[in-house]
Amino acid sequence: MSSRPYELIVFGATGFTGKYTCEHIVSQLPTDLKWAVAGRSESKLQSLVQELKSLNPDRLAPEIVTSGLDKQSVNDLVKKTTVLINTVGPYMLYAEPVVEACANNGTHYLDVTGETPWVREMIKKYHATAKANKAIIIHQIGVESAPADLLSWSMVNHARRTLSAGISELVYSVYDLKGAPSGGTLATVIGLFEKYSISETTEAMKPWSLCPTTPPRSSLEGPTLFQKLFGVRQVRDLGTLTTSIQGSADTTIVHRSWGLFESGNFYGPKFRFSPYMHVRNMFTGILVHFAIAFGMLALILPPVRSIMKRLVFQPGEGPSRESSSRDRIEYRALANVDSTDPNDPKRITGRMAWDGSMYALTGVFLAEAAITILRDDTPAVKMGGGSLTPSTLGAPFLERLQKAGLKTDVRVMP
Repeated sequence: MSSRPYELIVFGATGFTGKYTCEHIVSQLPTDLKWAVAGRSESKLQSLVQELKSLNPDRLAPEIVTSGLDKQSVNDLVKKTTVLINTVGPYMLYAEPVVEACANNGTHYLDVTGETPWVREMIKKYHATAKANKAIIIHQIGVESAPADLLSWSMVNHARRTLSAGISELVYSVYDLKGAPSGGTLATVIGLFEKYSISETTEAMKPWSLCPTTPPRSSLEGPTLFQKLFGVRQVRDLGTLTTSIQGSADTTIVHRSWGLFESGNFYGPKFRFSPYMHVRNMFTGILVHFAIAFGMLALILPPVRSIMKRLVFQPGEGPSRESSSRDRIEYRALANVDSTDPNDPKRITGRMAWDGSMYALTGVFLAEAAITILRDDTPAVKMGGGSLTPSTLGAPFLERLQKAGLKTDVRVMP
């Protein structure tokens, strides 16, 4: 791809997430990066470039490429770059031509969707083509679902390195969360129920729906009847846990990673990912569980969706920079090592934290993933491309994220 004019193009650069991505590129990525910003409005792109110049006056400004969302325009766009970051959502409405063009032209592709039914559809349609053309396609490499996927991979990798063993159950929790969703995120949640039927959504949200190989037959006990009814679980060292609103999306990606790494042998034949959200007490956990359940049921009704559209941020909008600068998110996880010695059980603990805007973090994920693909040797390359996951960018990606401010800690405990 050395003959292509750009190493990286950010498509949808003037949007809420796109701006955060461009700001991180300008302030943190290598100055010799050949990149461009792309979108439909040249005037908006010119304004963005001027803003970026003020952040780093000594850096060469990105070039501008205008492009529509029709197949021909998108096809011409992806031929100009090695990696394309796509922040134009909702993805289920606008992104299929972009994924198709990248798969056909061998262009690496990154997005931050959380739309699991759409991701499942894209994998079925374009995984084989992308792999044949060695294009790395990674969906959900933002707050959904990069933290869950990377932390799980890190814990498995630590268990393999230090104990030469896989993992059975990995319990993952959103331990601390302060932040508000953007208009794009809210539009996606609302639109999901308009595009896909209940049966399609239910099928896509099954834990192993994206797994590329036969799921493991777990010998582990499933949730108790109480846990199924009320969503609450007590886990030593993690506290009281309840249903996580992003748990289903995270689970499908982590389980896809299970299948991509040595057909499940690296993670272990008994591996299972269990996502939750940390709460203060059992009563709060039950309330959160039912609030999420009834909220999802309400969104099935068209009048409720219509009201929501008028009340929330519009796509391209979001919380102010000042308010989001005080955001914080922390994840904690605990994994049981699949040990052959029942008298000496081991556990792996993991922690990942970010202080600041969650959308800034999403921009960091996108920008650092792009430079990792461009400059580093990753498991994704060894896999030959195709529809992959954040963790397939491996240790080089995680190391870059840590340098950018993402705190991570993984260790063995008795």
